[in-house]
Amino acid sequence: MSAPQLSFDDLPESDDFARSPLRQTTFVVVDLETTGGSPDTDGVTEIGAVKIRGGEVLGEFATLVDPGRSIPPQITTLTGITSAMLTDAPRIESVFPAFVEFAGTAVLVAHNARFDMGFLRATARRMNLPWNPHSLCTVAMARRILTRQEAPTVKLSALAELFDVSVRPTHRALDDARATVDVFHGLLERVGNRGVHTYGDLTSYLPRATPAMRAKRSLADGLPRRPGVYLFRGPGDEVLYIGTAVDLRRRVSGYFNGSDSRRRIADLVDLTVRVDHVECAHALEAAVAELRLLGVHKPPFNRRSRNPGRGWWIVLTEERFSRLAVSRKPGRCAIGPVSTRGAAAEIADVIAGAVGLRTCTTALKTASHHWCEGDAHADELPDPLVATVPGRCRAASERPQTLPDYLRRTEAARTLIEGRCDEVLAALEGRLTLLADAHRFESAARARDRLSAAVDALARTQRLAALASAPELVAAHPDGDGGWDVSVVRHGRLAGSAHIERGVAPLPVIDRLRASSTTVLAPADDAGPLAGAPAEELSLIERWLCRTGTRLISLDGELGMPLRSAQRWSSFSAAARSARESKDEATRASTRAAGH
Repeated sequence: MSAPQLSFDDLPESDDFARSPLRQTTFVVVDLETTGGSPDTDGVTEIGAVKIRGGEVLGEFATLVDPGRSIPPQITTLTGITSAMLTDAPRIESVFPAFVEFAGTAVLVAHNARFDMGFLRATARRMNLPWNPHSLCTVAMARRILTRQEAPTVKLSALAELFDVSVRPTHRALDDARATVDVFHGLLERVGNRGVHTYGDLTSYLPRATPAMRAKRSLADGLPRRPGVYLFRGPGDEVLYIGTAVDLRRRVSGYFNGSDSRRRIADLVDLTVRVDHVECAHALEAAVAELRLLGVHKPPFNRRSRNPGRGWWIVLTEERFSRLAVSRKPGRCAIGPVSTRGAAAEIADVIAGAVGLRTCTTALKTASHHWCEGDAHADELPDPLVATVPGRCRAASERPQTLPDYLRRTEAARTLIEGRCDEVLAALEGRLTLLADAHRFESAARARDRLSAAVDALARTQRLAALASAPELVAAHPDGDGGWDVSVVRHGRLAGSAHIERGVAPLPVIDRLRASSTTVLAPADDAGPLAGAPAEELSLIERWLCRTGTRLISLDGELGMPLRSAQRWSSFSAAARSARESKDEATRASTRAAGH
């Protein structure tokens, strides 16, 4: 019986190699282009590699490779490599020995090394070559070294932007290898002050798969390479964690290779005894299914979306003298949901101050007038973009206000919330200009952030409300392989999904999908601006519909934003956000400099 094939994580490291200083260690950064994702059924089309030591480039290796099969159209679109380009290219059996000689005893580095090493290892196995190099993965390094704020995604293009690399990735092997070199150097610079000076220090610092993790790799074996939702279950069959993936097998396998260094992921893998899955037609259906399952199971290892009904609403109360109340439930005229009560209260204060709504909580169900005398005249009340004094009513006045007088203020708030008029926002922006002209820049910045938060909340509610008002819409998005992902949305809920393969007539499939989709009843009059639909699900649907290439197939009802909606102020909000982030980054940089 032959010995089992070892993975790179199983290989022992010599003491001399582990003690080798990073500046004296030779690395070969490699990138492959292939016809697909399986080392067993797909082939290599291009190899690019750069040999480096001590920050200097020692040599490069680049060649096209004949994979022995045609190149799928989506791969040609991605890489630009066509079958005609590979007509005279050598086969991998001719190329691989030359690459092994080029690499020598160097440490191989790749972005998502599991993919590239999988193809290289499969080639060595087919050729019966004893080839077991040390390797590093810049994806694993980035996840360990960078914060989520710095790198929300660890795609090579995103890291290339972060580190401002000299050669941008193009999905061609040598360009991507050169970009990875700069990313690799950037990551090494980040760990120099963390006691990481040798190759052994670096491998100890990075996450590694434990024997217990590797023993559970078989839990992913039966999963399909399709979009869907996966559920990690514990010893009592309880759901521990729920996630989504465009490739279920690949995503779940990643939990057992040690690429995620977070302690809670190690605890999750340790407790998991089974992985269930729900196969979905496409990514949107998977994301919505995840949300719904999170609401049902509330798994302990998930940190977000376990309570989809949470959030705060800013509600225009149905009183004789209406006010803006912060509530867990929406009313007929409302803004939200907003993540925290404090943020909702700030937005309510801005709008109440702008239109003169009362902020006192006195019950006025049958009152004929409203009067909060306050300590100043109406024209001396605080600016609506400045937080009000606690206990001070925004509608304080010298004399009692009758219902006809007050109703004008209520209507101004209602038209603003519903997107029928944005004159209030224009007036508030004018106040910012006055603050800036008076050189009150700190006050102007605080006022800008309060107005920006109000604009964002109003615009989001109005966008989602427009989507939720449509009884039915059917839309399709190209899958990148000549097919289509189709969704049926009814009153803001995903009612049906399908994937149409390339070459299949779409209209009969869409007709069957509409007939079999979930029935969603028309919302009640008091269901709120989102027609009772969950805000998170609506947001997912909205983002999917707004993706480039999405086509609207059919629409029952109307789909559009009010002419004077807060969405018209999105550029103001974006500029405010950019200014705030720039200031925050400058503050962090100053703090880091002071720490050194």
